[in-house]
Amino acid sequence: MNNEILKGVLLDDDCMLTLAELSRACAMHAEWVMELVDEGILEPQGAETARWRFSAPALHRARTVLHLQRDLGVNLSGAALALELLDEIQDLRRQLYRLNSSC
Repeated sequence: MNNEILKGVLLDDDCMLTLAELSRACAMHAEWVMELVDEGILEPQGAETARWRFSAPALHRARTVLHLQRDLGVNLSGAALALELLDEIQDLRRQLYRLNSSC
C-alpha cells in the first residue's frame, strides 16, 4: 500500500501564472517554457517576457508536453502536433455530447 501524501493547489481557469511560477510548477527551467512559446504550444499574455502571464490550462498543456517528452521521447514539434490532435478529439467529444443531449 502506498502511503505517499500528495499536496497541490487547485487552479481555476481565471488564474494566471508568471513565467517563473509556470516553470516551477513543471520543475523545468524558464528556457524550456520559452521554447514552448516559440513552438506555438503556449500563448502567453503580455508583450515582454518579464510580463508574460499564462492561464491555468497552459499549465496542463505544459505538463502534457513534459510527459510526452520524458515518457515517449517526443520532440517539441511532435508534442505540438499531439496537443493539436488531443484538442480536436476533445472538441469532437463535446460536439457528440451536445448532439446526444439534444436527442
